Amino acid sequence: MGTAAILDVDGTLVDSNYQHSIAWYRAFREHELTVPVWKIHRHIGMGGDQLVPALLGSELAATHGDGVREAEKRLFAELIDEVVPLPGAHELIVELKDRGHTVVLASSAQGDDVERYLDLLDVRKLADEWTTSADVEATKPEPDLVAAALRKAGELSAVMVGDTNWDVEAAARAEVKTICVMTGGFSEAELREAGAVAVFESCVELREGLDRTPLR
Repeated sequence: MGTAAILDVDGTLVDSNYQHSIAWYRAFREHELTVPVWKIHRHIGMGGDQLVPALLGSELAATHGDGVREAEKRLFAELIDEVVPLPGAHELIVELKDRGHTVVLASSAQGDDVERYLDLLDVRKLADEWTTSADVEATKPEPDLVAAALRKAGELSAVMVGDTNWDVEAAARAEVKTICVMTGGFSEAELREAGAVAVFESCVELREGLDRTPLR
């Protein structure tokens, strides 16, 4: 069996982490809750089921969580036109396919958002599979998303490519190694401390350095 490449989407392949941060900030404000944007950004990569209690605590999350999550979906939809592919993302997927890897795009975003990203990245005919929110019960750092991607890859051995500590933690719980790019706003030191086996500045640098990774 070959090695599957499980690619995170938000922050790794498309430049969306900061739009998500702003959408969450505005969603909290709609409920008269002020959470600093920098603190929200530190939790991007988690899904809403994890992010809201992590930022508000269990009591406030129980009271406001559903409303904040619904507001974030609406507010992010107002910003999604600003989301563009990160440089080298398409070419990285082409290179991985040329090397014989099964490629699964791993996202817990809503189906419509994932469909949009597939078109933005022009990878409908390249990616072997992809996930959406329908495939997971609990989002990162829980391992559900990585496990779902593994199933779609046919239970091959796999390597995750991500951009946050939460990607590394979720993959580790599924016994998968993670290569990271810094396009999500986390530093090399943070990503390595979390357990990333290799860190690159961008998809462009990762593509050029694949031979120095478990995806060689």
